[in-house]
Amino acid sequence: MTNFLLQQIVNALAIGAIYALIALGYTMVYGVLQLINFAHGEMFMLGAYAAFFVLAWTIGPVAGGGIGIVGVTLLFFACFAIIGVAGMGTERVAYRPLRDASRLAPMLSALGVSILLQNAVQLLVGPQPIKFPEIIERQQFDFGGVVISNKHGLILVAALALMGALHWFVRKTRFGVHIRAVSESHQTARLLGINVDRTIAIVFLIGPGLGAIAGVLWSSYYGIMQFSMGVSVGMKAFTAAILGGIGSIPGAMLGGLLLGLLETLGAGFLPFLTGGLLGSEYRDIFAFAALVLVLLFRPAGLMGEPVTEESMVYKKDF
Repeated sequence: MTNFLLQQIVNALAIGAIYALIALGYTMVYGVLQLINFAHGEMFMLGAYAAFFVLAWTIGPVAGGGIGIVGVTLLFFACFAIIGVAGMGTERVAYRPLRDASRLAPMLSALGVSILLQNAVQLLVGPQPIKFPEIIERQQFDFGGVVISNKHGLILVAALALMGALHWFVRKTRFGVHIRAVSESHQTARLLGINVDRTIAIVFLIGPGLGAIAGVLWSSYYGIMQFSMGVSVGMKAFTAAILGGIGSIPGAMLGGLLLGLLETLGAGFLPFLTGGLLGSEYRDIFAFAALVLVLLFRPAGLMGEPVTEESMVYKKDF
Protein backbone atom coordinates (compact mmCIF):
# COMPACT_ATOMS: atom_id res chain seq x y z
CA MET A 1 0.00 0.00 0.00
CA THR A 2 2.88 2.38 0.78
CA ASN A 3 4.43 1.84 -2.64
CA PHE A 4 1.04 2.40 -4.27
CA LEU A 5 0.64 5.66 -2.38
CA LEU A 6 4.11 6.87 -3.34
CA GLN A 7 3.47 5.94 -6.97
CA GLN A 8 0.27 7.96 -6.97
CA ILE A 9 2.09 10.94 -5.46
CA VAL A 10 4.72 10.80 -8.23
CA ASN A 11 1.97 10.74 -10.86
CA ALA A 12 0.14 13.54 -9.05
CA LEU A 13 3.16 15.83 -9.07
CA ALA A 14 3.55 15.42 -12.83
CA ILE A 15 -0.11 16.08 -13.60
CA GLY A 16 -0.35 18.87 -11.05
CA ALA A 17 2.69 20.64 -12.50
CA ILE A 18 0.98 20.72 -15.92
CA TYR A 19 -2.23 22.05 -14.36
CA ALA A 20 -0.18 24.74 -12.61
CA LEU A 21 1.43 25.88 -15.89
CA ILE A 22 -1.96 26.27 -17.53
CA ALA A 23 -3.46 27.92 -14.45
CA LEU A 24 -0.75 30.60 -14.58
CA GLY A 25 -2.19 31.82 -17.88
CA TYR A 26 -5.67 32.12 -16.41
CA THR A 27 -4.49 33.92 -13.31
CA MET A 28 -2.21 36.38 -15.15
CA VAL A 29 -4.95 37.50 -17.52
CA TYR A 30 -7.47 37.80 -14.71
CA GLY A 31 -5.02 39.71 -12.54
CA VAL A 32 -4.43 42.32 -15.26
CA LEU A 33 -7.81 42.51 -17.04
CA GLN A 34 -10.28 40.94 -14.59
CA LEU A 35 -11.15 38.65 -17.52
CA ILE A 36 -11.64 34.89 -17.56
CA ASN A 37 -9.92 33.89 -20.80
CA PHE A 38 -12.04 30.90 -21.79
CA ALA A 39 -9.93 30.47 -24.92
CA HIS A 40 -6.86 29.63 -22.84
CA GLY A 41 -7.60 25.91 -22.92
CA GLU A 42 -7.43 26.07 -26.71
CA MET A 43 -3.96 27.63 -26.48
CA PHE A 44 -2.96 24.54 -24.49
CA MET A 45 -4.39 22.35 -27.26
CA LEU A 46 -2.73 24.40 -30.01
CA GLY A 47 0.63 23.99 -28.29
CA ALA A 48 0.49 20.23 -28.84
CA TYR A 49 -0.51 20.62 -32.50
CA ALA A 50 2.18 23.26 -33.04
CA ALA A 51 4.81 20.88 -31.65
CA PHE A 52 3.54 18.08 -33.89
CA PHE A 53 3.78 20.18 -37.05
CA VAL A 54 7.10 21.80 -36.09
CA LEU A 55 8.59 18.33 -35.73
CA ALA A 56 7.01 17.18 -38.99
CA TRP A 57 8.33 20.18 -40.93
CA THR A 58 11.85 20.19 -39.47
CA ILE A 59 13.00 16.61 -38.87
CA GLY A 60 10.16 14.45 -40.18
CA PRO A 61 9.08 11.29 -38.31
CA VAL A 62 10.65 11.15 -34.85
CA ALA A 63 12.66 8.02 -34.18
CA GLY A 64 12.24 5.96 -31.04
CA GLY A 65 15.19 7.70 -29.39
CA GLY A 66 13.42 11.06 -29.39
CA ILE A 67 15.07 14.39 -30.18
CA GLY A 68 17.27 14.82 -27.11
CA ILE A 69 17.25 17.48 -24.41
CA VAL A 70 18.53 20.21 -26.74
CA GLY A 71 15.84 19.34 -29.28
CA VAL A 72 13.14 19.36 -26.63
CA THR A 73 14.33 22.76 -25.36
CA LEU A 74 14.26 24.23 -28.87
CA LEU A 75 10.80 22.72 -29.39
CA PHE A 76 9.57 24.40 -26.21
CA PHE A 77 10.91 27.77 -27.38
CA ALA A 78 9.30 27.34 -30.81
CA CYS A 79 5.89 26.44 -29.37
CA PHE A 80 6.10 29.24 -26.81
CA ALA A 81 6.80 31.75 -29.57
CA ILE A 82 4.16 30.46 -32.01
CA ILE A 83 1.30 30.21 -29.54
CA GLY A 84 2.44 33.32 -27.66
CA VAL A 85 2.11 35.34 -30.86
CA ALA A 86 -1.28 33.72 -31.46
CA GLY A 87 -2.31 34.79 -27.96
CA MET A 88 -1.22 38.35 -28.64
CA GLY A 89 -3.20 38.34 -31.88
CA THR A 90 -6.26 37.06 -30.05
CA GLU A 91 -5.98 39.84 -27.49
CA ARG A 92 -5.59 42.47 -30.21
CA VAL A 93 -8.56 41.29 -32.27
CA ALA A 94 -11.04 39.82 -29.77
CA TYR A 95 -10.38 41.53 -26.42
CA ARG A 96 -8.81 44.97 -26.88
CA PRO A 97 -11.78 46.49 -28.77
CA LEU A 98 -14.03 45.40 -25.87
CA ARG A 99 -11.80 46.59 -23.06
CA ASP A 100 -14.09 49.49 -22.12
CA ALA A 101 -17.27 47.43 -22.45
CA SER A 102 -18.98 45.58 -19.63
CA ARG A 103 -17.30 42.40 -18.35
CA LEU A 104 -19.84 40.22 -20.11
CA ALA A 105 -18.79 41.29 -23.60
CA PRO A 106 -15.13 40.14 -23.47
CA MET A 107 -16.17 36.91 -21.74
CA LEU A 108 -18.57 36.14 -24.59
CA SER A 109 -15.83 37.04 -27.04
CA ALA A 110 -13.50 34.59 -25.27
CA LEU A 111 -16.11 31.84 -25.57
CA GLY A 112 -16.45 32.65 -29.25
CA VAL A 113 -12.69 32.43 -29.79
CA SER A 114 -12.64 29.08 -27.95
CA ILE A 115 -15.36 27.63 -30.18
CA LEU A 116 -13.73 29.07 -33.30
CA LEU A 117 -10.33 27.54 -32.53
CA GLN A 118 -11.79 24.15 -31.68
CA ASN A 119 -13.78 23.95 -34.89
CA ALA A 120 -10.91 25.30 -36.99
CA VAL A 121 -8.57 22.56 -35.76
CA GLN A 122 -11.29 19.94 -36.20
CA LEU A 123 -11.85 21.01 -39.81
CA LEU A 124 -8.16 21.27 -40.66
CA VAL A 125 -6.82 18.05 -39.12
CA GLY A 126 -9.96 16.03 -38.38
CA PRO A 127 -11.70 14.98 -35.16
CA GLN A 128 -9.71 11.77 -34.64
CA PRO A 129 -7.08 11.52 -31.89
CA ILE A 130 -3.51 11.77 -33.16
CA LYS A 131 -0.52 9.89 -31.75
CA PHE A 132 2.00 12.34 -30.37
CA PRO A 133 5.67 11.71 -31.21
CA GLU A 134 8.04 10.38 -28.55
CA ILE A 135 10.13 13.51 -28.05
CA ILE A 136 12.29 11.71 -25.48
CA GLU A 137 13.08 8.04 -25.25
CA ARG A 138 11.00 6.58 -22.42
CA GLN A 139 13.11 5.25 -19.59
CA GLN A 140 11.81 3.91 -16.30
CA PHE A 141 13.58 3.53 -12.98
CA ASP A 142 12.29 1.24 -10.23
CA PHE A 143 12.88 2.48 -6.69
CA GLY A 144 11.65 -0.34 -4.49
CA GLY A 145 8.42 -0.76 -6.41
CA VAL A 146 7.91 2.94 -7.17
CA VAL A 147 8.41 3.52 -10.90
CA ILE A 148 9.64 6.93 -11.97
CA SER A 149 10.10 7.64 -15.67
CA ASN A 150 12.23 10.27 -17.34
CA LYS A 151 8.97 11.86 -18.53
CA HIS A 152 8.06 12.53 -14.89
CA GLY A 153 11.41 14.21 -14.54
CA LEU A 154 11.00 16.24 -17.73
CA ILE A 155 7.60 17.55 -16.65
CA LEU A 156 8.71 18.48 -13.14
CA VAL A 157 11.99 20.10 -14.18
CA ALA A 158 10.41 22.04 -17.05
CA ALA A 159 7.39 23.16 -15.01
CA LEU A 160 9.41 24.22 -11.97
CA ALA A 161 11.93 26.06 -14.14
CA LEU A 162 9.19 27.92 -16.01
CA MET A 163 7.28 28.78 -12.85
CA GLY A 164 10.47 30.01 -11.20
CA ALA A 165 11.37 32.08 -14.26
CA LEU A 166 7.91 33.63 -14.33
CA HIS A 167 8.07 34.50 -10.64
CA TRP A 168 11.47 36.13 -11.18
CA PHE A 169 10.22 37.99 -14.26
CA VAL A 170 7.19 39.44 -12.48
CA ARG A 171 9.07 40.37 -9.30
CA LYS A 172 12.51 41.46 -10.52
CA THR A 173 12.23 42.93 -14.01
CA ARG A 174 10.98 46.23 -15.36
CA PHE A 175 8.24 44.59 -17.38
CA GLY A 176 7.22 42.70 -14.26
CA VAL A 177 6.81 45.97 -12.41
CA HIS A 178 4.67 47.22 -15.30
CA ILE A 179 2.48 44.13 -15.12
CA ARG A 180 1.94 44.57 -11.40
CA ALA A 181 1.20 48.26 -11.85
CA VAL A 182 -1.35 47.63 -14.60
CA SER A 183 -2.99 44.96 -12.45
CA GLU A 184 -3.57 47.62 -9.80
CA SER A 185 -4.95 50.38 -12.04
CA HIS A 186 -4.84 50.98 -15.78
CA GLN A 187 -5.43 54.70 -15.37
CA THR A 188 -2.69 55.21 -12.79
CA ALA A 189 -0.27 53.11 -14.81
CA ARG A 190 -0.85 55.36 -17.83
CA LEU A 191 -0.21 58.46 -15.68
CA LEU A 192 3.10 56.90 -14.67
CA GLY A 193 4.10 56.54 -18.33
CA ILE A 194 3.49 52.79 -18.65
CA ASN A 195 2.32 51.53 -22.02
CA VAL A 196 -0.74 49.60 -20.87
CA ASP A 197 -1.50 48.03 -24.25
CA ARG A 198 2.04 46.71 -24.60
CA THR A 199 2.01 45.37 -21.04
CA ILE A 200 -1.24 43.50 -21.63
CA ALA A 201 0.17 42.14 -24.89
CA ILE A 202 3.15 40.75 -22.95
CA VAL A 203 0.74 39.01 -20.57
CA PHE A 204 -1.00 37.43 -23.55
CA LEU A 205 2.37 36.35 -24.88
CA ILE A 206 3.49 34.68 -21.66
CA GLY A 207 0.21 33.05 -20.60
CA PRO A 208 -0.58 31.21 -23.87
CA GLY A 209 3.13 30.43 -24.29
CA LEU A 210 3.19 28.61 -20.95
CA GLY A 211 -0.08 26.88 -21.86
CA ALA A 212 1.50 25.73 -25.13
CA ILE A 213 4.45 24.14 -23.34
CA ALA A 214 1.98 22.48 -20.97
CA GLY A 215 0.21 21.07 -24.04
CA VAL A 216 3.47 19.58 -25.31
CA LEU A 217 4.21 18.03 -21.91
CA TRP A 218 0.67 16.66 -21.55
CA SER A 219 0.62 15.09 -25.02
CA SER A 220 4.10 13.67 -24.57
CA TYR A 221 3.11 12.14 -21.22
CA TYR A 222 -0.06 10.49 -22.53
CA GLY A 223 1.17 9.98 -26.11
CA ILE A 224 -1.96 11.40 -27.75
CA MET A 225 -3.60 14.70 -28.65
CA GLN A 226 -7.07 15.72 -29.81
CA PHE A 227 -8.77 18.96 -30.86
CA SER A 228 -11.13 18.87 -27.85
CA MET A 229 -8.56 18.18 -25.14
CA GLY A 230 -8.35 21.85 -24.17
CA VAL A 231 -11.92 21.82 -22.86
CA SER A 232 -11.55 19.31 -20.02
CA VAL A 233 -7.94 20.07 -19.14
CA GLY A 234 -8.54 23.81 -19.39
CA MET A 235 -11.52 23.57 -17.08
CA LYS A 236 -9.45 21.69 -14.51
CA ALA A 237 -6.64 24.23 -14.76
CA PHE A 238 -9.20 27.02 -14.30
CA THR A 239 -10.41 25.17 -11.21
CA ALA A 240 -6.81 25.03 -9.99
CA ALA A 241 -6.48 28.80 -10.48
CA ILE A 242 -9.64 29.42 -8.43
CA LEU A 243 -8.55 26.91 -5.80
CA GLY A 244 -5.23 28.66 -5.27
CA GLY A 245 -6.66 32.16 -5.65
CA ILE A 246 -7.40 33.65 -9.06
CA GLY A 247 -4.98 36.50 -9.74
CA SER A 248 -2.23 35.03 -7.53
CA ILE A 249 0.75 33.45 -9.32
CA PRO A 250 1.91 31.43 -6.27
CA GLY A 251 -1.75 30.46 -5.76
CA ALA A 252 -1.97 29.10 -9.31
CA MET A 253 1.12 26.97 -8.69
CA LEU A 254 -0.24 25.66 -5.39
CA GLY A 255 -3.71 25.08 -6.82
CA GLY A 256 -2.38 23.10 -9.77
CA LEU A 257 -0.26 20.81 -7.61
CA LEU A 258 -3.07 20.36 -5.08
CA LEU A 259 -5.60 19.56 -7.81
CA GLY A 260 -3.26 17.01 -9.36
CA LEU A 261 -2.80 15.39 -5.97
CA LEU A 262 -6.54 15.21 -5.25
CA GLU A 263 -7.38 13.91 -8.71
CA THR A 264 -4.67 11.25 -8.82
CA LEU A 265 -5.21 10.00 -5.29
CA GLY A 266 -8.95 9.98 -5.92
CA ALA A 267 -8.48 7.88 -9.06
CA GLY A 268 -6.22 5.47 -7.21
CA PHE A 269 -8.19 5.02 -3.99
CA LEU A 270 -11.82 5.54 -5.01
CA PRO A 271 -12.34 1.89 -6.09
CA PHE A 272 -10.95 0.73 -2.72
CA LEU A 273 -12.98 3.22 -0.69
CA THR A 274 -16.27 2.30 -2.41
CA GLY A 275 -15.65 -1.43 -2.75
CA GLY A 276 -15.58 -1.17 -6.53
CA LEU A 277 -18.90 0.67 -6.73
CA LEU A 278 -17.23 3.79 -8.14
CA GLY A 279 -14.27 3.54 -10.48
CA SER A 280 -11.44 5.92 -11.29
CA GLU A 281 -13.65 7.74 -13.83
CA TYR A 282 -15.26 9.51 -10.85
CA ARG A 283 -11.97 11.01 -9.65
CA ASP A 284 -13.18 14.55 -10.32
CA ILE A 285 -15.51 14.23 -7.32
CA PHE A 286 -12.60 14.85 -4.94
CA ALA A 287 -11.21 17.82 -6.84
CA PHE A 288 -14.48 19.71 -7.18
CA ALA A 289 -15.61 18.80 -3.66
CA ALA A 290 -12.36 20.31 -2.38
CA LEU A 291 -13.01 23.41 -4.50
CA VAL A 292 -16.46 23.85 -2.96
CA LEU A 293 -15.08 23.45 0.57
CA VAL A 294 -12.25 25.91 -0.03
CA LEU A 295 -14.60 28.52 -1.52
CA LEU A 296 -16.99 28.13 1.41
CA PHE A 297 -14.29 29.05 3.91
CA ARG A 298 -11.86 30.97 1.67
CA PRO A 299 -13.91 32.63 -1.11
CA ALA A 300 -10.77 34.23 -2.56
CA GLY A 301 -8.95 30.89 -2.72
CA LEU A 302 -6.10 29.54 -0.63
CA MET A 303 -3.68 32.34 -1.48
CA GLY A 304 -6.02 34.93 -2.99
CA GLU A 305 -6.37 38.40 -1.59
CA PRO A 306 -9.64 38.77 0.34
CA VAL A 307 -11.93 41.30 -1.37
CA THR A 308 -13.19 43.99 0.97
CA GLU A 309 -14.92 47.29 0.39
CA GLU A 310 -11.68 49.12 1.22
CA SER A 311 -9.64 47.11 -1.29
CA MET A 312 -12.25 47.62 -4.01
CA VAL A 313 -12.14 51.38 -3.48
CA TYR A 314 -8.33 51.33 -3.42
CA LYS A 315 -8.12 49.46 -6.72
CA LYS A 316 -10.84 51.37 -8.48
CA ASP A 317 -9.75 53.06 -11.72
CA PHE A 318 -10.37 56.81 -11.34
